[in-house]
Amino acid sequence: MNVLVDTQSIIWFAENNPHLSQNARNAMESLDNECFVSMATFWEISIKMGLGKLDIKGLPLSDFWEEIIDNNFLTLDIRREHILQYEKLPLYHRDPFDRMIISQGIVEKMHIVSNDSAFDAYPVTRIW
Repeated sequence: MNVLVDTQSIIWFAENNPHLSQNARNAMESLDNECFVSMATFWEISIKMGLGKLDIKGLPLSDFWEEIIDNNFLTLDIRREHILQYEKLPLYHRDPFDRMIISQGIVEKMHIVSNDSAFDAYPVTRIW
């Protein structure tokens, strides 16, 4: 199964934070799944780090990114199809980064790891 991990979930995974559900952790660690992190996630993290609103284990973004790759996560680029899907999304959820992740999940037919129940309003399967 292909799994797309949202921003909060990948941060909690990296920090070994107990807020990450066991079901989500299992999906992210399963050798049967290919897990992806959207470029939108790295963009969001970059913005928050730059504003001083986010610190992930004291790592700069480049080191955090390498740690994610070292844990066998793949990156998912933002493509034209994702943007066109984004435009069609109803505004149940207003966060632009989450909306891009939802759009990518729809286009790529991926399950999404997220604790955000607002994702359930869209035609994606949320793992939590």
